[in-house]
Amino acid sequence: MPIGSTEQHGPTGLIGTDALTAEMVAEGVGEATGALVGPTIGVGMAVHHTQFPGTITLRPSTLISYIADYVNTLGGHGFQRFFFINGHGGNVATANAAFYEIYAGYTATGGAARQTNRAEPRCQLANWWESAEVKSLSRELFGGREGSHATPSEVAMTWYRYPDHIKTAKLDPALPPSGRFYGAADYRRRFTDGRIGSDPSLATPENGKRMYEAALAGMLQSFKAFVEAA
Repeated sequence: MPIGSTEQHGPTGLIGTDALTAEMVAEGVGEATGALVGPTIGVGMAVHHTQFPGTITLRPSTLISYIADYVNTLGGHGFQRFFFINGHGGNVATANAAFYEIYAGYTATGGAARQTNRAEPRCQLANWWESAEVKSLSRELFGGREGSHATPSEVAMTWYRYPDHIKTAKLDPALPPSGRFYGAADYRRRFTDGRIGSDPSLATPENGKRMYEAALAGMLQSFKAFVEAA
């Protein structure tokens, strides 16, 4: 299940980066294993990006309902294991909350939602950028200039897959700040061009190909462990 976001990615990143990267990795896992790949959830929880034009967001409560409806509907057709390949950090807390909303429907306290005639599903969220393979390659290619948003890794992956949509812009050679933020206004004040500690000028389609292969290798290991678990 690819899940991402539709949001700004700095001066050079595509607005759909998080959905596009999740989708390409999920398709690769599907091709390698024969697993079915569901429709991409392309709009995620991006409230903090909404002061940048073009961003679309779901409220956390909406995304929880979206994921729960998605899983419960497919569960009615017999699917039991749902592996969400995620491209957006803002989805993590909400997706995991959605999984527990789903599980609650299979417990004695689930009330009207209790599922009495189906096996309890299993759901897992995996962030492609957190695999050991991706982290190692990121250190090799980008050193300390990866950052955490509008990163050279994710920008390079989209440029590899969509070379006709490469965006260029003159970026300040000084790294933008890193750190935490609160709402959308606070984000825009702290990170004026959208980047968080990143230098996407290091991105190239060639780097993107290597990053995609690393992300695929990492997700294949995680997916196989998930489906083979007792």
